[in-house]
Amino acid sequence: MSPAPDERDRIRAAMDRILQGTPQHSSGALTVVALAEEAGVPRNALNQRHPDLKNDFYAQVRARGQIPDSEIRLRRQIVKLKELRVNDATEMAQLRTDVNHLVRVAVNQLTAENRQLCGALAQPSSPVRALPTQPQPHQIS
Repeated sequence: MSPAPDERDRIRAAMDRILQGTPQHSSGALTVVALAEEAGVPRNALNQRHPDLKNDFYAQVRARGQIPDSEIRLRRQIVKLKELRVNDATEMAQLRTDVNHLVRVAVNQLTAENRQLCGALAQPSSPVRALPTQPQPHQIS
């Protein structure tokens, strides 16, 4: 499907309306989506057929000292992701510490139980009986 002959003119007119703050067919956001909506063209027209107009739009936005809405959203997302990364690193450090403590507790508990069982096994009237050990594969003759 070929573009309409007046597509570039409609995009330029839409750029002017958005930059002047008088959009007629869109929210007026400083984004390619709003520009495409304002011009009545598909968004891929700006990305594929008219990237020069898209770049010119963003250049004009920046020249006015404004930041495009898409960049503002991305900057907010970056801040949130950095916060999440710090939180995740803190949580991972705490989990590593917790694992080490739990391993020590488990080893101490098992050592104490083993001492108790060995002591009980040494008593002649003990109900504890040693199980026969299984021969190791390399010990089989």
